Amino acid sequence: MTQTLTIRRPDDWHLHLRDGAVLRAVLPETARHFGRAIIMPNLVPPVVTATDAEGYRDRIMAALPDGADFRPLMTLYLTEDTDPADVAAASESGLISAVKLYPAGATTNSASGVRDFDKVQGVLEKMAEIGLPLCVHGEVTDAEIDIFDREAVFIDRILDPLRTRVPELKVVMEHITTSNGVDYAKSQPEGSIGATITTHHLIIDRNHILVGGIKPHYYCLPVAKRAAHRDALIKAATSGDPRFFLGTDSAPHTDPNKESACGCAGIFTATNTMSCLAAVFEQAGAMDRLEGFASLNGPAFYGLPANDATITLTKGDAVSYPDKIDTEDGPITVFDPGFPLHWRVS
Repeated sequence: MTQTLTIRRPDDWHLHLRDGAVLRAVLPETARHFGRAIIMPNLVPPVVTATDAEGYRDRIMAALPDGADFRPLMTLYLTEDTDPADVAAASESGLISAVKLYPAGATTNSASGVRDFDKVQGVLEKMAEIGLPLCVHGEVTDAEIDIFDREAVFIDRILDPLRTRVPELKVVMEHITTSNGVDYAKSQPEGSIGATITTHHLIIDRNHILVGGIKPHYYCLPVAKRAAHRDALIKAATSGDPRFFLGTDSAPHTDPNKESACGCAGIFTATNTMSCLAAVFEQAGAMDRLEGFASLNGPAFYGLPANDATITLTKGDAVSYPDKIDTEDGPITVFDPGFPLHWRVS
């Protein structure tokens, strides 16, 4: 018996597209199913000004396949030299939808991130004034903090004090990976904080990376945690709580850069995310809440309308996805959930 589910077209509230040959190869994978995406600004050099964002947006639009209906939602990379007036002008013009905070050294291309939060206080106050969200990579980078504890320490040491200093600032806790992140988001008033959850953190835990040999294509930052934390994420994503919404953090790296002595952090999930999510939500008995997580909660937080278009998920024989996406710079491995996917998108 055929099973189908029709939902509003989803959006991706955390996406890496890179640039150049990789951008041209991976953009169609997102544009096929998603109407909009928050575009990460951690290029080399990073997207730090309105002029940078305008140029990057134009390169994305030029790379779109003919007939694709997709809108990139641009962001600025917060540095200690960011000009509040430039941020405000970019927001007022509609060019940007958020500003991204990377603690310096936290993840890929984050060397230009923030070390002294006092130096960005003026920017954060201006953002609070104009209602522009701050997207946060929530990890501390202190060498003495265990990598599996960096998110929890960030919440206590950085995020909560920041929200005390600028309480009107809208914050997105990006790619949360712990029950600590879930609990903190749930403790905050609706509309003041959102939390994105990735496809892969709903499926893998740290055993997937390490058991039976190191699996570089399951390595990401923030790193996957214990199974108990994954279970907390699944419960949050499938709860219907509007604070939680989809941000895939789909992060393409070519295979030579993943499968090296110092492999890059990032998992590429754009191709099969909706099939993966359907499997997770079906297993949780929450298919009726998939639309909220993937299509409704994110737009509501960002003050945007849900997409008018719809997609239909149909359950049947196992769906075949490519193992890799070829680019002029080399192949990119598509996320393998480790089980057959039976929900296809039309």
